[in-house]
Amino acid sequence: MGIMSDRVGNVTLERYEQIVNQARELIEQLTGAQFALGDLALEIEPLRPLGGSHEAPDEVLFTVEESLTRFADDIGVALSTVEKWRWTASRWPAGRRRKGISFSVYRILASVRDDAERWASLDDPPFNERTGQRKWTPDGAKRLVGQRVDRPVTTEEKVQAVTDLTRDEEVAAIVTADLLRRPAAAAQLPQEERVRVVQELTRDDDVAKTVTTDLLRRPAVARETMRDDTARFLVNRAQFDNSAQVRERIREHTPAVRKIEHTIEYLDLVGSCHSYVASLGRLVPRLRGQEFTEDERETVRRGIAKVRAAADWLEAAIDNGEFTLDEQLAQLLKGE
Repeated sequence: MGIMSDRVGNVTLERYEQIVNQARELIEQLTGAQFALGDLALEIEPLRPLGGSHEAPDEVLFTVEESLTRFADDIGVALSTVEKWRWTASRWPAGRRRKGISFSVYRILASVRDDAERWASLDDPPFNERTGQRKWTPDGAKRLVGQRVDRPVTTEEKVQAVTDLTRDEEVAAIVTADLLRRPAAAAQLPQEERVRVVQELTRDDDVAKTVTTDLLRRPAVARETMRDDTARFLVNRAQFDNSAQVRERIREHTPAVRKIEHTIEYLDLVGSCHSYVASLGRLVPRLRGQEFTEDERETVRRGIAKVRAAADWLEAAIDNGEFTLDEQLAQLLKGE
């Protein structure tokens, strides 16, 4: 509804006031009619006390629901409407009803359990900021009884409205995406909450990979991250794993690469043997005339044992294809 300085909608302010007064009279008549219908439903089926029952004539064969359903059908309304009239009328006896209050307000306030509190509530209508008066409205009644209002005003009411509207997962996803596009709104979240949001959104590996890549492209973020020992270790491990994967893929798609690697490894192996023999051939003759302590002899013997074990391992690998390094040999080569 558009509101201008001298008009409301399509009518002048003067005509609008006439319409409001006429509508109030009609609402008063409607409220009276609804209470009257509720009283008639109560006459057909009085409200039973909680945990009790009322005596009925033996010839009555209808249950409460059957009686009210028949009444609703005969007057052409829904059973739920009759039940609403009946319940509200039972909570507001004729002597407790007042003019100027709509049946909708009475129905909402009917949920106040204590009779005295419920009746006294009518004496304290809420303040309406638009009109500057104290007057009962459906939203005012809902605030009193703790129900969700139709037009939220306070922050708490707006939060509750959003919560109710986003219970559907699809709606929540759209709203969340829209809210996260607002930098000002995101900046108001505490750091712990922002971290938690990012963690939740990056549970998917593909999303986490994209976000991590973008973050590490920021020099300051990358430097700070690499100061963490665990993060640095995992990055180095990932680089090693990636290199191994790349090599394996190349081997699978390019058989010649494996042949080249075999040649290189073979040359390295033969070269190591030649290098060791050449080193001994150069060093051993120089030892003539030198004296060694028992500790030095023992150290050399341990080295020879390692060389002999390594040579045996190499020979077995070449002859039998046993390339696995067992635990005992590994300990010997480490000097343990």
